[in-house]
Amino acid sequence: MTQNDATAPATLEVKGLRAAVGDREILRGIDLTVQQGQIHALMGPNGSGKSTLSNVIMGRPGYRILEGSVTFNGEDITLLPPDQRAKRGLFLAMQYPTEVPGVSVVNFLRTAYQAIKGEQISALAFRKHMKTQMDRLGIEDAMVQRYVNQGFSGGEKKRNEVLQLAVLEPTLAILDETDSGLDIDSLKLVAESVNELAGPELGVLIITHYQRMLNYITPGFVHVMMLGKIVKSGGPELAHELEDKGYEGVRRELGIEAHEEVDEGPDEGVA
Repeated sequence: MTQNDATAPATLEVKGLRAAVGDREILRGIDLTVQQGQIHALMGPNGSGKSTLSNVIMGRPGYRILEGSVTFNGEDITLLPPDQRAKRGLFLAMQYPTEVPGVSVVNFLRTAYQAIKGEQISALAFRKHMKTQMDRLGIEDAMVQRYVNQGFSGGEKKRNEVLQLAVLEPTLAILDETDSGLDIDSLKLVAESVNELAGPELGVLIITHYQRMLNYITPGFVHVMMLGKIVKSGGPELAHELEDKGYEGVRRELGIEAHEEVDEGPDEGVA
C-alpha cells in the first residue's frame, strides 16, 4: 500500500520495534498492525511498556529507536517529529492531559486544526465545525470556553481529549489509559463518546490495564503486552480471559517468568 492508494484503509504498522530510554531497553521487539475502521485493545500490567509504545509511535522526544520501524500508509515515519505524524492522521490521547493556562479550549483546537490541516479557517467556520462535534458528543459550550484542562475533573479532561479527536479528524487514534482515574459514570460517558466516533473512517488503539473499559467498547482485536513485548493476541474473548485469569494466568500459560517490569519514560510513570 502507498500513500497514493486513496481506496485502501489507513494502516499503522509497527515492525520489530525496539526502543530505549537512556541505556534501558523498554520495547523489545514489537509487531503490531492497526487499520482504519478497526478497534484494537492493548492490555498489560504496570510497567509492561504500553505507554512507551504509544509515545514512540507518535515520535515523542526522549526515546531512542534501537531497531525496527513505524510506518503509516506505507510511509516510514520512524524518524518524523510528532507534528508531522499528526498531519498524516495520527492522534494520541494522553494518559495525563496537561493544563494550558490562559488558552481556551476553542482557541487551542482552532490553532491545532489549522496546523494539522495546513490551512486557515475563519473563527465562524471553525465554531460551526466544532459545534457539530460537541452536539454529537453531548458537550456543553461552557467547557470549550474554559482554559485547557485547568480545573477540569478527571472525566472532563478525558472528554476534552475525545473532543479533540472528533474535531481534528485523524484516521487513527491511540487512547492511552483513557479510563485511568475515572469513576464508573465518567467511564461510561467517555466510552459512549468513543463509540460515537468509531467507524470505518477511524482506527482506534485502546491502551488499558483493565477489562472494565472494554465492557463498553468492544474491540475486534486484543493484544497482551508484557516486559516490552506483545506475548499474545486474539479477539474480544481474550479480554474476558484476562479478567478471569489475570496476567499471572497468562504468564503461567506462556511460561513467562515474572521478572522486574520495565521502566517507562522519565515522566510517564508506569503503564
